[in-house]
Amino acid sequence: MQQHEVKRRRRWPLVTAAALVPVLAAGGAVWALRTTGSPEETAASFLAAWSRSDYGAMRALTADPPADFQRVYTDFRAALKLASARFTVKGKARENGDGSEAVRFHAALDAAVDFSYDGELRLVERDRAWRVAWTPAALHPGLAGGGKFRVISAKPEPAPITAADGTRIDTPDAPGSVRQLVEALKERYGSRLAGTPSTRVELIGADGSARTVAAAEKSPGEALTTTIDLGVHRAGARALEEVSKPASLVALRPSTGEILAVVNKPGGFNRALLGTYPPGSTFKVVTASALVADGMSATETVKCPAEQTIGGYTFHNSHHEDFGTIPLLAAFAHSCNTTFGDLAVNRLGAKRMSAVASGFGFGLPIQPGVPAVRAQFPAPKDATDLASAAIGQGRVLASPLNMAAVAAAVANGTWRPPRLVPADLVPPGGSGPRELEPGVVRALRRLMPAVVSEGTARGVAFPSGTAGKTGTAEYGSGEEPPTHSWFIGYRGDLAFAVIVEGGGMGAAVAAPAAARFLDGLSGR
Repeated sequence: MQQHEVKRRRRWPLVTAAALVPVLAAGGAVWALRTTGSPEETAASFLAAWSRSDYGAMRALTADPPADFQRVYTDFRAALKLASARFTVKGKARENGDGSEAVRFHAALDAAVDFSYDGELRLVERDRAWRVAWTPAALHPGLAGGGKFRVISAKPEPAPITAADGTRIDTPDAPGSVRQLVEALKERYGSRLAGTPSTRVELIGADGSARTVAAAEKSPGEALTTTIDLGVHRAGARALEEVSKPASLVALRPSTGEILAVVNKPGGFNRALLGTYPPGSTFKVVTASALVADGMSATETVKCPAEQTIGGYTFHNSHHEDFGTIPLLAAFAHSCNTTFGDLAVNRLGAKRMSAVASGFGFGLPIQPGVPAVRAQFPAPKDATDLASAAIGQGRVLASPLNMAAVAAAVANGTWRPPRLVPADLVPPGGSGPRELEPGVVRALRRLMPAVVSEGTARGVAFPSGTAGKTGTAEYGSGEEPPTHSWFIGYRGDLAFAVIVEGGGMGAAVAAPAAARFLDGLSGR
């Protein structure tokens, strides 16, 4: 009878148990124990478990695993700063001549430096199955004699943050309010500024020798040019020097929405962008816009009594002044609360008022490049609430940045979301420009200069060509609650807002600060 050859890689020890299977040999049937699976199958399972960091499954597929088996693999992962890894069988198994088999594998690592290498697993038969005969070389061939991996990184110098003219503003000598913006910019654009570090992976031998197995060169960060104009900023800071209470000033370029200056006094809290205040009579710019859009003219006569009861609540003008029957332009210039509260209720209504406020950015998200609050105009609940909102009181809230954007909208004819960074870096989710009706723009450009020439700010020496609106915004409680002092305005392609917390009358504190600011820009 011809002898049949038993397949290579199968060991058939003679036994006498139920697990025996017959094998034909020259002398007849011989009983042998079957070894399940193949070296490639065990290696594939081991490598798949390694890819998903399933160290328990790996240990179960290992012959005589060391006590620190899992720690060795977690140290390997930590040393290389692995985010993920994929290990796969490469080719067929080969005999080693000692009864064991070798299966090559390929490792692709998403590490501090992405790299790949080829390694080898040695497999032996154990308990009727193939198992990995583990040594340190099972991790990487270079670890056969002991050793470890080391990652060395070197960061590039951070890219600069500059003002619009290229002057660095990320230095200790930059103005305090500017440094505050810089820190916020670093938080948002840190990865752009930082660039990519140079990194190399070294294999440290048992003798301490090192060789590089992977490397990546560093790439510099990208500079960030802001819209800040240091000359405008310094003029704003000087303008607030005479103010003893917390204050801020924001300046914009109406034609682009670029933020030119952000001044906070004192520092610590960025009230210019994050502070929320009742805007007081500066909001009458929005109310007047709604009235003009609905057909009123600057010359139409209106009543401005000292007091007016609206929805059961009595509103009054500053110092209880009674201006009688006057043109709308004069009511705006003198900031008649009774006029604008009454007109908002009887000619506009809550829905119309809300829609026009939205056109000036109220309720819209703004993303200037650093954190900033949106202006709030909650839907009025009743006549009293609407009248309060129309004069910038009640639940209406805005930041100096929000109100500077209102003034900028009149100056340019379009409300633009303010920005501190190049347009292509503005984060998504913000709002786009909103064009004002031409008739509204023409009317407001008559109303706002009148505030300076003959209205509440007539006693302040503003440079020629200035237009604006004072605001005295009540907050807190009591018969005579404290007030914030506001002034918003524009001159040429420059718009601004000034607030002094608890400063009192807008014409007495904020308006003079605004005039000092514009005077400081003379000759630019």
